[in-house]
Parts: sequence; C-alpha cells; structure tokens
Amino acid sequence: MDRMTTARGDFDLARFPEDPRDPLRAWDAADEYLLRHLDEREGGPVDLSGTVVVLGDRWGALVTALAAHRPVHRPVQISDSFLGQQATRANLERNGLDASAVRLRTTRDAPPERIDVLLVRVPKSLALLEDQLHRLAPHVHEGTVVVGTGMVTEIHTSTLKLFERVLGPTRTSLAVKKARLIFCSPGAGLPRGVSPWPRSYALPADVGVVSGLTVVNHAGVFSAERLDAGTRLLLRNLPARTGSEHVVDLGCGNGVVGLAAALAGDETEVTFVDESHQALASAEATFRANAPAGATARFVAADGLSGFPPGTADLVLNNPPFHSHRGRTDATAWRMFNGSRAALRRGGELWVVGNRHLGYHVKLRRLFGGCEVVASDPKFVVLRAVKR
Repeated sequence: MDRMTTARGDFDLARFPEDPRDPLRAWDAADEYLLRHLDEREGGPVDLSGTVVVLGDRWGALVTALAAHRPVHRPVQISDSFLGQQATRANLERNGLDASAVRLRTTRDAPPERIDVLLVRVPKSLALLEDQLHRLAPHVHEGTVVVGTGMVTEIHTSTLKLFERVLGPTRTSLAVKKARLIFCSPGAGLPRGVSPWPRSYALPADVGVVSGLTVVNHAGVFSAERLDAGTRLLLRNLPARTGSEHVVDLGCGNGVVGLAAALAGDETEVTFVDESHQALASAEATFRANAPAGATARFVAADGLSGFPPGTADLVLNNPPFHSHRGRTDATAWRMFNGSRAALRRGGELWVVGNRHLGYHVKLRRLFGGCEVVASDPKFVVLRAVKR
C-alpha cells in the first residue's frame, strides 16, 4: 500500500488483490495531474456539484479522492474491470469512506441520464474507449466538462481524433511528469454516431467442433479481429470427454473455448469466468449465437476462481494473461492455477495454453505434483495437470 498526496488530502491506496510484493502503485502521474486540474483550473475549480462520471478509473484512486470531498451527487465510476471495482471498494474503506459514497457501474450498465462532468482515464484499448464514448455521448450536453488523462505513451493522435469525432472539439495539455490531459468541448448539435461494436468473425475450419462458427466480440476483448494462435492450438487439442461434467472456461474472453466444451458433450455444464465485463458479454453473445436452443451456461465476473465452490469442477480450461495494465507478471496466472486446483475435484484436470517462454510447467508441477505437454508449436504449449 502507498499514499497518494493531493490538495484534497492524503489517501492510502492499493491495487487488488493487495500484494505487498507488487512494486506498482494504484495511481500514477496522470491521476495526480487530473485531480490537480480539477482544483487549480484556470478560471476556477471545476464545479463538481452536478453528476460526475469517471470512466476507466483503474484502481479507484480518482473516485476515492473525489468522494472524500463529496459533491451533491455521488461520483459514478464506470469500469470494465471486476478487480478494479473491488479495488475501489477496498480503497474507499481503507480511507474511512462508505462504499455508498461512489456509484459503481460496469461498462455494460446504462449510464446516468445527464452527465455534467466526464472524467476519462484513457484505457489501453482504443476500441473500448470508442465504444464507451459512443455510449456516453447522448448523455453529455453543451456545458459538460470533459477531461481525459493518461501517460504520454497512452495518448496518441488517434485518441484525440476519437474524442473529437464522437464528442466535439479537442485539444491536449503540455506534458507534466510524462502525463497529459485531454480537453474536449461537446459540440452543440453534433451528430451522434453509433458504436461499431460488437463485431463478429467466423472461426477457421481447423478448430474442431467450433469450426466455421461465429464469434462475437465486444470492444476491448482480447483478439477481437481474429482467433489468436494460442487459443487455436488449444481448440485443436481439446480433451475428448464423455458423460456429465462441469467445465470452467477460466479467463474466458469471447468464450470460444467454453463454447467448444459445451458443444462437445450434450450433458456438459459450462461456467464462463472473467474479470472483464466486456469479455463476459462477448462470451454470452458467442454462446447464444451458437449453442442449441435451450442450452444454459453461467457467466461469472470474478477474481479467477476465488470463492468458487471447492471440488466442483471436472475440467478447467485456461489461457491466462501475463499482464495487468502496464505490469507484466505471472501473479494472475499463479492465482488462476491455485484457484483451479481448489475448484477441481480429485481426478479433475487443468488444461493451460501459454507462450513457451513463460514456463508455466514449472508452476504446475510444483502445485499439482506434475504436468504433461499435450501439444506444442514453435511459440505455444498446451499443458495438462491432474489434481490427485
């Protein structure tokens, strides 16, 4: 945990789940720059007495600082990340603020009817930003204060053009501590376009039971334009199963792996798990588009399999991420592997696909007592570990 010092006070903040070994903070210079601008804007502080919406607040640093000086309306945080909103709840609590001080909404929820101040932490995904600006545009008005923020490596010409195309005239600030601000003035009578998301594509012909089927991708979901090579290798080597089983697609993304498991057996029960609400919406859309009429599945936003009923899964299929925002780490994969072992019954299996250089086999052998290579190519490897 670290302390963020602002004109609004000092705040103890941490990412989620909190890890004392994590060298990354829950905020950066871009968050500080935005908060400073709200209080020190030329012409006077920004009026926060109306409806304030904060889009993409990664770990809750912005809304925690805003909630400490609560405006008339509680700030609204819109986030795609389950982990990010868990961090927000924890950061509010550690700073003595009630969870109700902030209204938490996901990127799939309806935005407030009227937005008077829109603060945007620029996401890594330009597609996600595009989709969300389109969703929010009908709710801003000519007097809405729109301010974006990000590190200079995150704000590009395409970012500024996107704000201008969707909302109105846009300019950027000078860089301070390698961070910039974006100032946008919603145009009166600006024609409001329609988001180009979600998008779909057909799967190739060599991926087993899902060959040729349609995948639905909402904005910001991994591999939105085509099937990635790692998932392709896993789909081509999925285990042949029989009987009634509970399969978990962990870190499901657009849900194509879980769909393959569901189609492979009439009695298979599938649970799709991801921390991204956009991913879960994609997985559900992909499932509904291709599963037989009446087929059911569960779609769960969670931190891996934490809180999952132990000993209830027969098979976990996993393509773990190796980055979280700007941090590249195996911490997420390690939590997924530990959660999978707890969730599996004895004799249950975890199948993992990943880049060869990540060395997942070492962790799986330590955790499960062994693992085997099911398939490999020059870049990826599919591993199988059995709970004994």
